[in-house]
Amino acid sequence: MKAAVVTFPGSNCDRDLALGFERAGFEVVRVWHKDTALPAGVDVVGVPGGFSFGDYLRCGAIAAQSPIGAAVKAHAGRGGYVLGVCNGFQVLTEMGLLPGALMRNAGLKFICKMLTLNVATADSAFTAGYGKGAAIQVPVAHHDGNFTIDAEGLRALHDQDRVAFTYASNPNGSMADIAGILSENRRVLGMMPHPERVVDRMHGGTDGAALFASLLGGMALA
Repeated sequence: MKAAVVTFPGSNCDRDLALGFERAGFEVVRVWHKDTALPAGVDVVGVPGGFSFGDYLRCGAIAAQSPIGAAVKAHAGRGGYVLGVCNGFQVLTEMGLLPGALMRNAGLKFICKMLTLNVATADSAFTAGYGKGAAIQVPVAHHDGNFTIDAEGLRALHDQDRVAFTYASNPNGSMADIAGILSENRRVLGMMPHPERVVDRMHGGTDGAALFASLLGGMALA
């Protein structure tokens, strides 16, 4: 399986995300934001964390308009997998691939610490490696991670079992403690915490490794 990791000006987690895919067994190719097409044979696109274009306007808004954006949306439109982490989650909402928006943290401060996440559904290629309700340790590092959505959209996420992860202790004011959500076809995941930062024991934990391994296995069976 082949994973493409996109880099924007200001991305700072692209290498970590590439490593997360590689550790799971993916072939990884790197993509620059000015590219107009994804490499042939790409199965999943990773949109990394960081501060794309300095977070001017809204976080992720400029990156969503980059030349590579059309290719990412086309990939998702034909059923391809996409993983957006932190700033990548913000980019995916700005692209319209996921609903809602990521607003300024309720405490108006940047948050950088390890948190406990609860796996809200195991019914996706991304989360099938965890049991529903499992508690995992994954770090966050964001200033605009307050997930916000209207009442109808929130109801749809719950009714369709599309909430992937929730915070055990809400750090940023996100509605319904949401830390990550899935698209309607369950092939696009956006999440604020960083699973790519916990794939090596030397970095403090390996709870993120199951996400990448699960994705590889789920895609092979799809």
